[in-house]
Amino acid sequence: MFKRIHLIVLDSVGIGEAKDAENFGDKGAHTLKHTLESKAVDFSNLESLGLGCIEELPGLNCPEQPNAFFAKMSEVSRGKDTMTGHWEIAGLNIKTPFKTYPDGFPDALIKKIEEKTNRKVVCNLPYSGTEVIDDYGEDHMKTGDLIVYTSADPVLQIAAHEEVIPVDELYEICETVRELTLDDEFLVGRVIARPFIGEGKGKFTRTENRHDYALSPFEPTVLDALKDNDYTVYAVGKINDIFNGQGITDMVRTKNNMDGVDKLLNVMDKDFEGLSFTNLVDFDAVYGHRRDSEGYADALKEFDDRLPEIFSKLKEDDLLIITADHGNDPTFTGTDHTREYVPLIVTSKKQFDYKKINDRETFSDVAATIADNFNVQFSTHGNSFLGEIK
Repeated sequence: MFKRIHLIVLDSVGIGEAKDAENFGDKGAHTLKHTLESKAVDFSNLESLGLGCIEELPGLNCPEQPNAFFAKMSEVSRGKDTMTGHWEIAGLNIKTPFKTYPDGFPDALIKKIEEKTNRKVVCNLPYSGTEVIDDYGEDHMKTGDLIVYTSADPVLQIAAHEEVIPVDELYEICETVRELTLDDEFLVGRVIARPFIGEGKGKFTRTENRHDYALSPFEPTVLDALKDNDYTVYAVGKINDIFNGQGITDMVRTKNNMDGVDKLLNVMDKDFEGLSFTNLVDFDAVYGHRRDSEGYADALKEFDDRLPEIFSKLKEDDLLIITADHGNDPTFTGTDHTREYVPLIVTSKKQFDYKKINDRETFSDVAATIADNFNVQFSTHGNSFLGEIK
């Protein structure tokens, strides 16, 4: 048994169209391949772990003796969003996808928001988070109207200038809107507060006071099983928001990918038994949705460069799992996530015969493996790969 498992989710780092990609309009998507085709970067550390053995990737070799077990995983849930991916990693199967609103939210919901908050709503369209504050920010500063927008994800986002609507008030508004979107009529995965500052168009910038108001998982996850058995569950980054705090014992927020790595390293210095669960969101939020393939490649390079620091913090009885939650091919049409396989890389300081393991039919194999390792009772449709790596 490993005393600690460190699980890192590289948000949106898919590794090729899933077998059902055509059903999602994503045939031909391949986040890693197309990103690396757009800009050549050196992934010496990920290469050594066998990333280039999972799938042929530009510029990556498959070493004769990799330093990790590797495979790819399929998603079974009916969705390709962050919550669905993470909840499946934690052991669930989401059979009813969260609602998306490609034409904006229904008038009935907008009317309820205006009545409950005593503020008018503007925009109500799918929008880039940086463009929406440029287009609506100046009028918002004059009127105090709420800038409500969505994306290809099942989210309702509310942007407000911190000098017009203080952050605490914006959080209260989002809590109210969360209550309005809990039933099946308007069900969205997350309500997100998006504070910004600045003096005018072209000068507005979003702050780090973002806060997500997610649904709680519909059923217990492996995080609950660990917590109920007195194991520690550290949430690093937006993990706490994704699970609405359920099954979490300790959490730390992060500003960006590199701050996320810094915070993870701090957690790895602590003495605990259980799981650390980290999400590195910039791949998705900053580069994937904005279709910035070169920026995406640079971000992957930044993470690769930090891997030796992560390895140095591993203890002899630690296990490191690196995976993703969906794809977001920055060269694909639109700005939506893409239905893809995700990589699975599993390593430790132990001298195993590292090699390819069986490809996984569900992300929930990760949850089954965690439960198996810590010998906790948890029912999931996934299958543990602990035996394959021992």
